[in-house]
Amino acid sequence: MADRRLIQGTAAPLPINNLDTDQIMPKQFLFGIDKLGLARGLLYDLRYDDRGQPRERLQQAGIEAVIAPSYGEIFYFNAGNNRLLLVTLAPEIVDALVAEHAHADSRQLSIDVENEVVVTASGERHSFSIPPRQKRMFMDGLDMVQMTLQQSDQIDAFEQRHWAANPWARIDLPAQQRSMS
Repeated sequence: MADRRLIQGTAAPLPINNLDTDQIMPKQFLFGIDKLGLARGLLYDLRYDDRGQPRERLQQAGIEAVIAPSYGEIFYFNAGNNRLLLVTLAPEIVDALVAEHAHADSRQLSIDVENEVVVTASGERHSFSIPPRQKRMFMDGLDMVQMTLQQSDQIDAFEQRHWAANPWARIDLPAQQRSMS
């Protein structure tokens, strides 16, 4: 499993209010049932103009975390379930990070996931919190399905107890067996 306790990299501020899922991943890129190929559509309308030509100053996606004052509930849980770390900080802190980025020699940020703190290039520290399940998923490099599969023994035991207590509910039993229970 991947150890992702610390994220370090160049910050790329996106000072857009009300950034929504349609801007992050336009619908024309949501044609498969898996995650392969989604990078092509990420922030497409911000990276390409109306003619499909790359806009200047936007780089390839390599996003491991997003820092913002808030997130829509569906996006928040979908992102967490797909190993994208979402850090929530107060609006004034996010504004200060964007302002620092514009004037800083270094645009580096560190996110200490284990200790739940963002550290700026100037050494400022900003605490955040993350639900335990999402934290573990992120640190262990697991998506929602992989996290659930780690509990397969408990799931199997529950299933056995459930069918033992409710044999009449099984739809795979022949009709005459269900009626005799």
